[in-house]
Amino acid sequence: MRAIWNGAIGFGLVNIPIKLYSATGESNLDLDMLDKDDLSNINFKRVNASTGKEVKWDNIVKGYKLEGNYVVLTKEDFEEVNPEKSKLLNIKQFVNMNEIDSAYFEASYFLEPQKNGEEAYKLLLKALLKTKMAGIGTFILREKEILCLVRPYEDKILMVNRMRYPEELRSYEDLKIPGGKNPQADELEMAESLIKQRATKFDPAKYKNTYNDDLMKIIEAKAKGKVKKPETKEKVSAKATDLMAQLKASLEAGKAKAG
Repeated sequence: MRAIWNGAIGFGLVNIPIKLYSATGESNLDLDMLDKDDLSNINFKRVNASTGKEVKWDNIVKGYKLEGNYVVLTKEDFEEVNPEKSKLLNIKQFVNMNEIDSAYFEASYFLEPQKNGEEAYKLLLKALLKTKMAGIGTFILREKEILCLVRPYEDKILMVNRMRYPEELRSYEDLKIPGGKNPQADELEMAESLIKQRATKFDPAKYKNTYNDDLMKIIEAKAKGKVKKPETKEKVSAKATDLMAQLKASLEAGKAKAG
C-alpha cells in the first residue's frame, strides 16, 4: 500500500510520527465508457471554456471568484492556511464512540507508526483499548481540513475514521416523515418478535457483494452469444391492510428456516 499522508498524531505533549493509508478499496467491475456506434473508448479532456482548446495539467491552477474576479491560489497559499495541521493530527478530546451517530462517519484509514514512534503508538493503542475511548481530532488532507476519529481496530492497529462536520449533514425537515396514529399494539408486538427472532451478533464475513459476480455471468453469457433473462421475483405488497399478514408470514418463515 502507498501512504497518502505523512505526519504525526499529537495528544497532550506526545507526538507519534505516523503514515496514513486508505483502509478501503472499490469492489466494482472496471467498466469502460464506449461510443455505441463503434465501441471506441470515450476520452475526457480539460478544455478552456473560452477558446475550446485542451489545457495541459501544468497550466491548470485553482482560483476563487471574489467580487467578479478570480483570485489564484498557489501550493504555498494552501500550506500557509495552517502549517501545523498539515503535518499534525491533533487529538482535541476523547469520547465514547457510542456517543457519535454513524451518520457522521465517512472513509476509513489505517495508521502505521514511523521510525521511533512505535512505543508511543502502542501506548495510545493500549490506552484507548483499556479506556474504551476514541480520540477526536483534525488535520489537513488534500487541501481540506478533516474532522476525524482515532480508534483501535481489531485490537491491533489504530484506525482513523474521517467524519462529516455538522453543517455537512442535511436537514430532513422537508421530507414526508410518517405522522398520524401509532401502530396497533399487536402489530408492534409482532414486529418486536420478528426483530428478536433475527437478532444476532454482527459478522461482516457473512456479507458479500454478489452484484459483480452476477454481472460477470451476464457479461460472459453475452460474449458467448447467450442472453439469460433474469428470474421474476414475487413483489412484496406494501398495502397497510396486509401488514399483519406480512408480519405473520415473516415470523413463520423465520421459524421454518431455524427448524
